[in-house]
Amino acid sequence: MTDLLNQGLIKKGNLHLFYSETDDGEAIAQILRHYFGKASWDVQIHCVKGLRDDDPNSFGTKGLRNLVKLLGEQVRSSGQILCAINATGGYKAQIAIAVQMGQALDIPVYYKHERFDLIIPFPPMPVALDFSLWLQANDMFMVLSKTNACEPWEDFKDNWDERFEPLVNREKINGKDHLELSATGQIFHETFRSRFQKLKGTRLPPDAADSKKQAPDLRNHGYTGSTREKTEHHLQKLTNEKSYVCHCFSTYYDPDLPESTRFRLATGNEPDNIKGKYVEGIYSNGTWCVKFKVITTATDEDQLSVIVADLNDWL
Repeated sequence: MTDLLNQGLIKKGNLHLFYSETDDGEAIAQILRHYFGKASWDVQIHCVKGLRDDDPNSFGTKGLRNLVKLLGEQVRSSGQILCAINATGGYKAQIAIAVQMGQALDIPVYYKHERFDLIIPFPPMPVALDFSLWLQANDMFMVLSKTNACEPWEDFKDNWDERFEPLVNREKINGKDHLELSATGQIFHETFRSRFQKLKGTRLPPDAADSKKQAPDLRNHGYTGSTREKTEHHLQKLTNEKSYVCHCFSTYYDPDLPESTRFRLATGNEPDNIKGKYVEGIYSNGTWCVKFKVITTATDEDQLSVIVADLNDWL
């Protein structure tokens, strides 16, 4: 960090240190926090859960993904303004992931040579990743990006695309395919989630007029217990907090079907749909699920896709 600063490649400010889930990693992180804190840096340290060399399975499937998630969170909070990644040190795979992450997010990445004062910069990727692919299935990426998420493939098969395969790992649970994000998939997701924060303001539809805002309509689906109350609260919160949402009404309830809470672009023949498409919400407590339709101010399918991504980010 000192060499980067002396060569004018970075400016002193916020410093985030990511360390492995090991005793040595934590000890070194504490030493570095004290050292750089004395040098007037604003230092925060972050433990990367699962990044440990005594559990190779956890290292590859959980640790590297968690590193990507933590990097993505800090990049989003910084707004990518004057943000850079120092990929020096750590496990070789950790360095590789940091380089990929920076390249994908168009953030400067630097590596300090072990023996000399040479600092090696890594340029951005020469190819563009497919933003439309992320929009197409951002509900899946949002769900799978959660810590230790491993979800049934059946939940996402309706919108499945063979291009998703390199971005996920498949695991058999009770004889059925389950999905979790690979480290590459996590990079893909964090890249477009960060980009989406920048562009959504210009692509979301206009606010709904006060006269268009309506209370949620929970139709008679045989709700039991507190399900109706919880669902009504969720739909009302959605209507209140999202300016482009006019109205929500329930379409389905199953007391024995757990699903992941999310939003997706669905197909139907109702007259108020846009080219046969509409925004569908799924709300679940892990044992039951309610599906509902979201009426918005969108006027075309592109706006609907952006709304779905924004609502999944809102969750």
